Amino acid sequence: MPVIEAAEMVADPSESTAEKAQRLNARYSGLSAGDVVALAVEELFAGGIATVSSFGSESVVLLHLVSEIDPRVPVLFIDTGRLFDETLEYRRTVVERLGLRDVRTIRPAEERLQALDPVKALWMTNPDLCCRIRKVEPLGRAVVGFDAWFTGRKRFQTEGRAELPLFEADGPRIKVNPLADWSAAELIAYAEEHDLPPHPLVAKGYPSIGCVPCTDRVLPGEDSRAGRWRGSDKDECGIHYGFESDGSGI
Repeated sequence: MPVIEAAEMVADPSESTAEKAQRLNARYSGLSAGDVVALAVEELFAGGIATVSSFGSESVVLLHLVSEIDPRVPVLFIDTGRLFDETLEYRRTVVERLGLRDVRTIRPAEERLQALDPVKALWMTNPDLCCRIRKVEPLGRAVVGFDAWFTGRKRFQTEGRAELPLFEADGPRIKVNPLADWSAAELIAYAEEHDLPPHPLVAKGYPSIGCVPCTDRVLPGEDSRAGRWRGSDKDECGIHYGFESDGSGI
């Protein structure tokens, strides 16, 4: 575990979040995922960091890394109201298996659903807005009060994530991406080594799992995220595009 110089632990009020992320990347980009998690939880953002998890197909790896350092780190789980029953059951399985102590279920505002998606068909006409009211806005409220949050994104997943840094500015917060440089094979190997439970839908052809209407099975030879928003050029829900800039932001 690297030793943090005392001067680096003193907040500089003139330093922007982007500058802080740049400084952290310059110093710590060579650390292993486990060391990054320990550094963030115990030193950089002690008492002020959460993990955002979809409890999807690859989520258990990051959750295990965090639980090994401190199972009391808050886990923010967005229940969009359109998730697979298997995902909700998997959440219960993983929480029990890892001993997670502070899992918070975040839901959309009912008044927003009634105003914009009363018959649950918004995903057909405006999937970006659907994601916004069911994922982005709830998470934007949930991260208030935290200085940073962990994500499980990897560079191999999409073209837009190809240059994903370890530390990333997100409005007034830092996003920490411990698994940024991991490959799909490394994720599988880690899960097998630690006997982590798989999401039950993976064996049924769903390597990437979101809401029921916008998740399809992936055919042999297709990209692992080909089943997400199939038939459109959409490949992100929006939670990683900044809460403050457009009210948006797994």
